Amino acid sequence: MKMQGFSVLIFLFLLFCGHETSHVVKRSIDPSASYPLITDDRLPKDVIPQSYDIYLEPNVEENIFSGHIKMNLTWKSDSKKISIHAHFNLDINDRKIVLRKINKNNSDSQLSDNVSVVRGSRFPKKTIYIIYLKEVIKQGTECLLEIPFEGSIWESGEGLFKGSYSNGTYLATYLRPNNARRLFPCYDEPGFKVPFTVSITRPSHLVTIFNTPLARTTNHSILKDHVIDFFETTPPMSSFTFGFVTSNLVKLQNEVKPEAELKTQSEPVINLWGFEDNVNQLKEVREKVLLAHKAIQSYFEIPLPLSKIDVVVIPELPVVRPVDNWGLLLFKESDLMQNRYYDIAQELIYQWIGSWVTPEWWTDAHLNKALASFLASEIVIKLDGGIEFNGKYPMTTLYSIYYEFSKRYPHSRITAMKQETISYKMELVIRMLNFTLGKDSFQKGLRAFIENLQFKTFVGNDLWSALTTQAVKDGTLKSQYNVADIVGTWFAIHRLPVVTARRDYEKNTATIQQKLYLRERPHDVPEQDKMVWWIPIVLNRQDALNFSNCSPYVWMEKAQQMTINNMPPNDQFIIINQEEIGPFPVNYDERNWQMLSNFLQTETGRALVPTYTRSKLLHDAWNLAYAGDLGFATALNMTLFMKFERNHIVWNPVFTFIDQIGRHIDMPEVHKKFEEYVLILLTPLYEDLGAEIENEDNWKTDLRSLTKRFLCGAGYRPCVEEAQNAYSVWQHSSDPNLENPVPNHYICPIFKWGTMEEWQFGIQRVIEFPKSRKQSERTYLLKTLAGCPTQPEKVLRLLELSILEDNSNFTENDQFLIFSSLTGTSNGYYTLFKFLSDNWTTIREKLKDNTNLWDHLIGSATGFFLTQKGYDMVQQLYEQHSGEFGSAQHIIEKSLRNIKEEALWSEANLPVIETWLNNFLSKNSSKSS
Repeated sequence: MKMQGFSVLIFLFLLFCGHETSHVVKRSIDPSASYPLITDDRLPKDVIPQSYDIYLEPNVEENIFSGHIKMNLTWKSDSKKISIHAHFNLDINDRKIVLRKINKNNSDSQLSDNVSVVRGSRFPKKTIYIIYLKEVIKQGTECLLEIPFEGSIWESGEGLFKGSYSNGTYLATYLRPNNARRLFPCYDEPGFKVPFTVSITRPSHLVTIFNTPLARTTNHSILKDHVIDFFETTPPMSSFTFGFVTSNLVKLQNEVKPEAELKTQSEPVINLWGFEDNVNQLKEVREKVLLAHKAIQSYFEIPLPLSKIDVVVIPELPVVRPVDNWGLLLFKESDLMQNRYYDIAQELIYQWIGSWVTPEWWTDAHLNKALASFLASEIVIKLDGGIEFNGKYPMTTLYSIYYEFSKRYPHSRITAMKQETISYKMELVIRMLNFTLGKDSFQKGLRAFIENLQFKTFVGNDLWSALTTQAVKDGTLKSQYNVADIVGTWFAIHRLPVVTARRDYEKNTATIQQKLYLRERPHDVPEQDKMVWWIPIVLNRQDALNFSNCSPYVWMEKAQQMTINNMPPNDQFIIINQEEIGPFPVNYDERNWQMLSNFLQTETGRALVPTYTRSKLLHDAWNLAYAGDLGFATALNMTLFMKFERNHIVWNPVFTFIDQIGRHIDMPEVHKKFEEYVLILLTPLYEDLGAEIENEDNWKTDLRSLTKRFLCGAGYRPCVEEAQNAYSVWQHSSDPNLENPVPNHYICPIFKWGTMEEWQFGIQRVIEFPKSRKQSERTYLLKTLAGCPTQPEKVLRLLELSILEDNSNFTENDQFLIFSSLTGTSNGYYTLFKFLSDNWTTIREKLKDNTNLWDHLIGSATGFFLTQKGYDMVQQLYEQHSGEFGSAQHIIEKSLRNIKEEALWSEANLPVIETWLNNFLSKNSSKSS
């Protein structure tokens, strides 16, 4: 099972980085899938099901369906009532419910007399239906419960729903996580696994695909041109894995293979289904499905107890994520045609872990999702080297996790974000176990886990126990250790640690400390001293580099500090947590950092230190500096080897570093020096990348695009000239309002470095923007007109037009956008503050009845200063207009508190950054100057 919603982690990464990234790992999720928040409509265990016999008759024209279910039930304790799940929208006539005892003494298990049903009623505010009986049924009794029912066909992608495509309509089911009760009365919990015997009516010209193969078909006795399909009985399965599709789907014919390549009887046949007009496009997809299944089968070495797996491709399927029924997978066509292995592999893995072996309850769904996601990533890397990840797994996910969990208050109130990041952290912890226990032990432990729990449910400890047993047996984990203890600290604390290694170069020892990792200031999280983790200290040393060895040198057993001996000589470095084995950053003493920096500036060093480790060292250094745990001079020294570096994975955190630090330099003279540093750093890379060529790798296109964007932002003359030439074409076009021919990445450099005339031309295009064009183009243009200029006169003119002059071409949404855009640069919010101060009375009067816009203005104009100078300005405004802030009173007070904290950071770090930049620039000259 997996919980998925909007792309939280990718959103976080892009928000954090401040730049666009493409070809990242796609992680679509279902906004409703915060499983722990599912209404806890648990059923008592006094009566449990043994099997279901279900008949369904959909009526597409009237958007309804009818059906009949026979439940074979067993009484585990005396009871005179039966509790089942039935949604409020499922109609049940209690007078038609029939309950009969099964005579087990008869070899044919014949049915005896009926048990009187007194009534049926719904449990208040719960989707539980209770059947009250006239007599108490004794423990051990078996009965057959028969219930007719009726319900609605939906269009919202839940329960039984219908969709449309170019050639008609189709019916499909999506019962995760607890929507089986929308389709038929049942025990709708993962733990109730029973065989289903199912028959479904359909129009004779259509086809129905179910979890199991078709057994036989008969004509409908009443409905003309309708038939009834009877399907083979399913293996025991949970209700949420039930599924079927009815439409005019066409099966892609399997190509005839040499006998040696035919599947063994123990493996399911893989069928691919699509609509007739796209079925020929699915041949490559089918090959990917077969390869992914073969790789997963090879990994688990346990064949599924299924005779077939149908993979159905539907255009515009109205679900956010694929539908993974057991033996029946539904994909949205646009998702599956992206030529990716990941989604296919993940859904196939759910056939083993999710459908066959199932979480006991939805609280364990995060673990299931994390395990399947990790394994899918491993399969992708095995199949194509992870090309579709573009080198960003696990880094993209990991950096987002670092960012979110290092806040003082992670996740805020966004529950779906919290659940998603917790699941991703679980995935990274599982990845850590795969490294530290050894891939072979991890794989064997996982196989044992599946073998022991097939057709059953599991809780987390079942997995940890299997891994512990195997790892102890293989000698990759000490016998006194337990995986449950290790992962328990990572899952119980919704945070991450930072490890610091400070070496004693005379004694050849190192003191290892762990503490809560915090970037966001102030570092005042309650009880942070009590937060400790089991941490694997995987250590590499310069005199014996071996990055293939992932065995921990030692485990930190929930200890805040420990000392390790036998460190290398004092002129050689150590590296801890290579390749991001565990999800935690690592800090070192200044001397060790300097040795690392020097080593990476040599060709030999860069060749010996793997890609992910070079990336990690960069990322850790600047994050720790930003957090106040490392000097900025040291962090900046770690970027010096980048003038030789050409790997896009290593470059990825550099762009984040440039963006983040650039935003925090609230001193124009220092910021100008920082831009010169950026030019010197990026120009050689950009020149080496050269011009774009046809069919080049995605990573190269992405890296060139990012490099060019940041160079343009720093004033790279060739870029600015290119932008001006392209912009000139627009300026001289006969109808400039018809379209904008200038590529987006040129717009900001024009407004930042170009003339007032060029900027005014852009303003006029916003004012005269035709309604017939995409309004998103106008929004982008206005956003860059506000957020990019370095000249205050441009910003002031825009504010006068949009706020003071009552220009009808600027809407309230425009005003919100302008204020927000001005918070991105110090020039922007300084100018906005000046505008507010100089026009206080006029603006206050204009916005007296618009508290939302007024509050947004005060927050944007006062909340982003980073220095004592900014604090003094805001404090003066606060005192000068005391009592006049109205609804924004708390906003400016919060601004003052935040600026005071940021001013301390600036006071401590900006002089260090400026000194380093002065030294760097004295030794280098910008090629773009």
